[in-house]
Amino acid sequence: MTTNHRIALIPGDGIGAEVLPPAQQVLDVLGRRHGFSLSYTSYDWSCERYLREGAMMPADGLDQLRDKDAILLGAVGYPGVPDHVSLWGLLIPIRRRFRQYVNLRPIRVFEGIDSPVRGARPGEVDIVVVRENAEGEYSEIGGRLNQGTSEELAVQEAVFTRAGVTRIADYAFSLAARRRGKVTSATKSNGIIHTMPFWDELIAERAAEHPGVAWDQEHIDALAAKFVLDPARFDVVVASNLFGDILSDLAAAVAGSIGIAPAANLNPERDFPSMFEPVHGSAPDIAGQGIANPLGAIWSAAMMLDHLGHPAAARDITDAIAAVLAKSDTRTRDLGGTATTAEFTDKLIQLL
Repeated sequence: MTTNHRIALIPGDGIGAEVLPPAQQVLDVLGRRHGFSLSYTSYDWSCERYLREGAMMPADGLDQLRDKDAILLGAVGYPGVPDHVSLWGLLIPIRRRFRQYVNLRPIRVFEGIDSPVRGARPGEVDIVVVRENAEGEYSEIGGRLNQGTSEELAVQEAVFTRAGVTRIADYAFSLAARRRGKVTSATKSNGIIHTMPFWDELIAERAAEHPGVAWDQEHIDALAAKFVLDPARFDVVVASNLFGDILSDLAAAVAGSIGIAPAANLNPERDFPSMFEPVHGSAPDIAGQGIANPLGAIWSAAMMLDHLGHPAAARDITDAIAAVLAKSDTRTRDLGGTATTAEFTDKLIQLL
C-alpha cells in the first residue's frame, strides 16, 4: 500500500511562492519512483495577509497544522511589515507550539560552485549546524519602559534550561556519531557570565555520555573566524539560538550562496509536525521575476523526506543537486548564470 504524507504548504512572501512549486515537482517525481504519495494543503499566511487582515495567520492556524505530517515553508518577510511582526506572528509560534527545538542546517561546498573563501574546497567542507531553536537568546521575557523619554530602556532576558541544553546537546552528539564523530560547541563563557558557563557545563556532561564522539568548544568570535579560515575542520557544530542563527548564515556564504541553503525545524519525538524551509528569505528585490534559485527549497524538501522515513529518496535529491552543479552549466543568477527558476528546475529533474 502506498504511504501518503499530508504536507502543509506555506508559500509566504516574495520568492517563497516561486520556490515551493519546484520543490513540489521534485517531491512528486520521487514519490512515483519510491512508492509514496504526498497530498498538499496550501495556506496563504503571509505579510500580505497581515496587511489585509491584521494577523499573519488565523487564530486557529496552529490547530489547522496539527494533523499534518510536515510543513514546507517558502519565505516570510515584506517591506512595510517589521521583521519581528512577521517572525513572531508565524514562524516562532509554529516552532514553539510544535516543540521544534532542533534547527538543523547542513552546509556543503559543491563542485561547480566557487566559494568566496580560498580554502573552502568541494568535497572537503561538510558541516551541520545544530541550533537550539526554542529558548536561549530569543526568549519572550523582557519589555520596555519609559518609551519616548530620555529614560527609555529595553530589557531582554536570555533563557537557558537544563532540559533545553541537554536535549540539543544529545541530538548533536548522536548526529556526529553517524557522521565524522566530532562536535564543536559554540560558547562565549569568557564574557557572558551566567548562561554560557551553564551551557558549557551541560555540554561537557552530555559529552561524557557519548565517549565515541570527540568534542571541543570555541568562543563564538574565534569560531566565526575559523569558519572562514579553515571550514573543513568542522563536522557538527552545536550552538544556542542566536549563535547558531549567525553561524549557519555565515557557513552558507562560505559555501558560495545562501540561495542553496536548507533548514529543518525538527520535533525529534514526532509528537508534532516538523517544518522545513530554505534559509534565503523572501528576497523582495527579485520577487516576481522568475529568477529565484529553487535549490534551498528543494534541499529542504529532501530533508523533509528523510524525516518522513524516505532516506533513499532524500539522497536522490541531494545527488541530483550535486550533479546539476557539477555537470551542468545551467545556473540561476545568484550562481552567476542566466537560467530562470523553471529552466533550472527542469535541468535538475532531467538529472534526477
